[in-house]
Amino acid sequence: MTTTAESATASLSSGVQRYFEVALYLLVLTGFGTLASTGELDLPTVLFVGCALLLRGYLLAARRNLIIHERWTTVLTVGYVAFYLADYFLISRSFLDATVHLVLFVMVVRLFSTQRDRDYYFLSVIAFLMVLASAVLTVNSVFLLTFAGFMLMAVATFILMEMRQAAGKAAVQSKGLSNDKGQRRLGMALSGTAPVLALFIFLAAGAIFFVLPRISAHYLGAYAMGNDLSTGFSDRVELGRIGQIQQSNSLVMHVLIDGDTSGAYDLKWRGVTLSVFDGRNWFNPHEQHVVPRLPDGALALWQVLRGEGTASSHSARPIHYRVMMEPVGTNVFFLAVSPRILQGAYRLVTMDSGGAVFDLDPEHPINRYEATSNLAQPDADELRHTGNTYPAGIVPGYLQLPPLDPRIAPLAQQITAQADNNYDKARALENYLRTHYGYTLQLSRQQPRDPLAEFLFERRQGHCEYFASAMAVMLRTLGIPSRVANGFRTGEFNDLTSQYLVRAKDAHSWVEVYFPGYGWMSFDPTPAAALENPAGWGRAMLYIDAAASFWREWVINYDASHQSQLGHEATRNGLAGLQRLRDWGRRHYESWLARARRIEKNVAAAPGRWTLWGALAVIMLGFGANAGRVWRMLRRRRMAAQPEKFPRAAATIWYERMTREVERLGWRKSATQTPGEFAARIENAELRTRVAEFTRHYECARFGDSAEAARRLPELFEEVSTASR
Repeated sequence: MTTTAESATASLSSGVQRYFEVALYLLVLTGFGTLASTGELDLPTVLFVGCALLLRGYLLAARRNLIIHERWTTVLTVGYVAFYLADYFLISRSFLDATVHLVLFVMVVRLFSTQRDRDYYFLSVIAFLMVLASAVLTVNSVFLLTFAGFMLMAVATFILMEMRQAAGKAAVQSKGLSNDKGQRRLGMALSGTAPVLALFIFLAAGAIFFVLPRISAHYLGAYAMGNDLSTGFSDRVELGRIGQIQQSNSLVMHVLIDGDTSGAYDLKWRGVTLSVFDGRNWFNPHEQHVVPRLPDGALALWQVLRGEGTASSHSARPIHYRVMMEPVGTNVFFLAVSPRILQGAYRLVTMDSGGAVFDLDPEHPINRYEATSNLAQPDADELRHTGNTYPAGIVPGYLQLPPLDPRIAPLAQQITAQADNNYDKARALENYLRTHYGYTLQLSRQQPRDPLAEFLFERRQGHCEYFASAMAVMLRTLGIPSRVANGFRTGEFNDLTSQYLVRAKDAHSWVEVYFPGYGWMSFDPTPAAALENPAGWGRAMLYIDAAASFWREWVINYDASHQSQLGHEATRNGLAGLQRLRDWGRRHYESWLARARRIEKNVAAAPGRWTLWGALAVIMLGFGANAGRVWRMLRRRRMAAQPEKFPRAAATIWYERMTREVERLGWRKSATQTPGEFAARIENAELRTRVAEFTRHYECARFGDSAEAARRLPELFEEVSTASR
């Protein structure tokens, strides 16, 4: 008997152990998948750890075990510590990257050397740390999906961890869990329990989410580092920097324009303007001024540029838009030309005379803001008659030129020879560059001695910076004030969210020309690129972006204002629903009243028939109310009639019948008595013998799942009934 119990215990322990190892492996796999999805791991690391996890998964599926000897584990760990120093000083040259490599290597070694409980705990902790690191490194909605998978596997793993410990300590195990059938039932029960627990965890987290707002301004703000994008919008921009930014497809911002549901706008989102050129670099020397606030807290950008005579002083064509920035590490607001109003939770905002707007609030990095711009543009005829009388601050700042190739000025005069005003000259230069030069991002890594001369007379192709710089310089040789603007073109339109997706590849440079009385007008000499309509995989990516936008708006940026918005919408929708319900009731009240009167007349005309229908309705209601009880009664009868098919359940049913039969003779079973004690207590020798025989078969069927013992229970019950008479 002891041997059987020990065998059952070992069988159950091995079954739980296998489920536990599979769940722990999936926990580590989802943890690493979450970390790899951030895109912050280098390719060799992803390949090495990924191959190790695939090998471990194959061994688990094939029920094979590969354990590295403890001595080799120590040798590998010590050897990697030496490699860690080389990684830190020569390869990664980063303490964080080298440490991540070390932890992942130790995790891989531990995957193939787990023998003690502490090894399993170590792998669980490493999986959790990988997910924690992912939460710091990403704001992508992919993290939500991978985190959901991690939570599911974490619940299953810790359930099995407790079961594994309990199975190891148990002295007696039920036979039903010691065979393959019982272990399959265990797996099915676990596969149902873990998702339910994970769902309750997410529901509880969701309740907390809608109650406690986050301070989204600090999210990743401290981790945003300078990069190519931020240096492309600084006070000093090297010629070619925008082209480097355009090599990336990373998302920079989402723009939502009020009332635009079809992507009708083709705008430029200006970041900075640059006025001083030394032949290789553009500079922004403008002094910054604090932007004043209006009584409602909005920032009045138009007051800073009040004296420049911008186009906003003419017929108004305002647009209001919302911008949601990714954490790209720049403090520049990207705004449509001629910005008027800026709104956002930023305590200190400045603006220079070139129209660039900066966030100087270190506690609130740029992530979300609203703005209003004026898109009004004067007619071409108006600009043709503006003349050459410029304000005092315009001429010295925007006609500056470095030493130039002697061919540039004659080329500008040749192109504009037929034009007799500044507007037509600017248009002539714009059209010439568009039609006589090619666009490319494939340029030499080494900048030539004179980049503009090489672009205009030798290479004759380049990206937007070269086109804009060439046009601005040639305008200045003609005495026309000009400057270069850096920003973004309007990107792809997502019709699912009515948002424009602006990516790094949409970075752009263009030219702004000054016209007295009208201010700065935009010209774009870069050849226009064809717009691509998303299809196939590109269309699927729009759905992913829509989910990501929701994640950023309602998770990352969820705050008290969102709570207020949700509350107002819920209140408004609730009141609207009540009003619709009231209107519906009023519309149908008369018809209900007429129907009730007809029923009353019919009942009065034929009371017998309606009484019969009423009785049938009561019977049906009673049957429906007791349907569950009737079903259980029929099911018990079926199991009692075929005990060999349901040994355990049938044994319980027949034992209850037997105890009721014996109780009629005065021997009532106490709740504290075991079946054997109850049988021994019966004084009638013949009845005691029958009950003892029944009890023996009952225990075999109830606890041993014996079909043969269950089959004999009805026969033995009849013998007990005969003996009791």
